[in-house]
Amino acid sequence: FPDEHPGAFTFNPKMQKWVWTTFHKYQWDLNYDNPVVFNRMAEEMLFLANQGVEVIRLDAVAFIWKEIGTNCENLPKAHTLIQAFNAVARIASPALIFKSEAIVHPDDVVKYIAPDECQISYNPLLMALLWNSLATRKVRLLSKALAERFQIHPETAWVNYVRVHDDIGWTFSDEDAAVLGINPRDHRNFLNEFYRGRFPGSFARGLPFQENPKTGDCRISGTCASLAGLEKALIEEGPGEVELAIRRILLIHGVIMTVGGIPLVYLGDEIGTLNDYGYLDNPAHQNDSRWVHRPKADREQYAKRNDPSKPEGRIFEGLQKLIQMRKGNGAFSGGRLNVSQTGNEHVLGFLREDSAARTVIFANFSELQQVIPLHVLESFTDRGLTRSHGISQFAPGKSLTIEPLDFLVLRSEVRAEAG
Repeated sequence: FPDEHPGAFTFNPKMQKWVWTTFHKYQWDLNYDNPVVFNRMAEEMLFLANQGVEVIRLDAVAFIWKEIGTNCENLPKAHTLIQAFNAVARIASPALIFKSEAIVHPDDVVKYIAPDECQISYNPLLMALLWNSLATRKVRLLSKALAERFQIHPETAWVNYVRVHDDIGWTFSDEDAAVLGINPRDHRNFLNEFYRGRFPGSFARGLPFQENPKTGDCRISGTCASLAGLEKALIEEGPGEVELAIRRILLIHGVIMTVGGIPLVYLGDEIGTLNDYGYLDNPAHQNDSRWVHRPKADREQYAKRNDPSKPEGRIFEGLQKLIQMRKGNGAFSGGRLNVSQTGNEHVLGFLREDSAARTVIFANFSELQQVIPLHVLESFTDRGLTRSHGISQFAPGKSLTIEPLDFLVLRSEVRAEAG
């Protein structure tokens, strides 16, 4: 947090010594080269396990090992340290697993995901690219990332989300963008302008976080609903835009429910909670825009979740249906994913299957109807398809017209082999 805490060290008057504090003056970095420190941290982890904790989140795992003279990012001993904690856990608490939180280059995120390191990991790339696709109405970066960067060890899993308590960093690979003819720096500038509501035609109401005018770096704060257009639609527009905002919210949640891994729904997103600008009145929070998406629970708003005429009820019911669909289809378990080209730059297509069924998913990121030609549809499966989720009409033997911002799920039964 360079604005509040420039540099990586803080002087402690009581000790008359400098303390290594990479992120903030109250967050001390630990010297794991000291076995006493390692033992005490292992003791804390096992204490938590004895309280019933099943998953321990390793925060900023890529920066966990400190070494003077290096950038302290992705050092080899970071992996050694995590493996050592795993060894302790396997002996004393075999059910305990670790979750990686690493907001670094996608190539580096996956390095911490392994059976003997972090068995589950946040998927920041998916979050960033879902919002990218809503802004651009195109799925090229998202489709490429899912096809090339999603597969991980079968004994591990992604934790997929659309929002969390932190900001959105545009963590897509510059190399992937370049392959698609996208200038990474210019594109990040566009995304920041779009989600701040400053780009013409933007539906979003987000705030900048850690904006650096010198470098152009910036990240985005805001709740899912406000970033997806619900705040603007309710205040400035009308029922048509409210409908589109709700569809955006359910569309991206549909992807995280079905793509493979563990879906995470951020508290408040299930009822479409909007930005809370009251943080500006709190001196302890007013310089940190992330508090805009950390509101207190509103009992009156939660009471509306069972009213289908309200946005809260529409979103709550829609998420319940997605969860029920996820639970009822074995194809959505595990992490095996087949991404297919739809022949339409606005529509994401992927395939999930198990021994009982083959499931085809289409996600239309455009506010316009989009068509999937019959030959493309048939390339997903040679079996008959039936609709199990979505509002688009589906007729076998014909091209598919997908409604604006629809999340469409088609299911094909797998025939048992004769004999």
